[in-house]
Amino acid sequence: DPLPVQYADYLGNLLRGDLGTSMINGKSISEQIAYVLPYTLQLTASAVLFGTLLGVPLGVLTALKRNSAADYLGRVFSLAGLSIPAFYLAILLIFTFSVRLGWLPAIGGGDLYGDPIGSLRYLVLPTLTLGLIMMASVTRLTRSTMLNVLREDYVRTAKAKGLSKWVVIFGHALRSAWLPIVALLGLWTASLIGDSVLTEFVFSRPGLGKLLIGAILQRDYSALQSIMVIYAAFVVVVNLLTDLTYGFLDPRIKHN
Repeated sequence: DPLPVQYADYLGNLLRGDLGTSMINGKSISEQIAYVLPYTLQLTASAVLFGTLLGVPLGVLTALKRNSAADYLGRVFSLAGLSIPAFYLAILLIFTFSVRLGWLPAIGGGDLYGDPIGSLRYLVLPTLTLGLIMMASVTRLTRSTMLNVLREDYVRTAKAKGLSKWVVIFGHALRSAWLPIVALLGLWTASLIGDSVLTEFVFSRPGLGKLLIGAILQRDYSALQSIMVIYAAFVVVVNLLTDLTYGFLDPRIKHN
């Protein structure tokens, strides 16, 4: 068939959820992706939660303790986290917690379907690999944003009214600082799905990343094409959710 007809057939199958079959093993690509996708989503969600729940409070703390020892330590951690490659951090974590201490498994993803609780042990090191790097970026942005917000007139007015320190920080300052933080979280969530490729490969963990590398090495172009479509769809969905969150945090954006 001519290329336009082939492309139309591909789009039609794509809308039906049929991604074709692998050129190497003849298996359904949709079934292979459906099996490994929960592993990647589990890793991405845990890394985002880890980076957010620790990065935002640390950023607020370093902003409040500006030029103190805690601030300097937080800034050093942020710079180190932004500088170290994910695959190198993964190797360091494996060497420390698996080889030397023997606390956690070095490779594999466990049985997410048969034993989801037991599979959490296999999730710790990959989550630390991606979460620590994201945490460093979130900490740095939260600190700089909070420093700017704390100098605003309405924050000084809130303090002059006699409001408690924590009401001013969390009720006024942090609330205004959330927009750039949410923007960064959206970017990181979308990028983590790509960063997970090397992480899953290093930890030999099932997921889209490992499936993608296998397709590249075996030149399985049909599987490679389908995996990239899933990656693109994930980025679009994350960006859409980020834009919707803007309207929730700032009603002025929603009205405009």
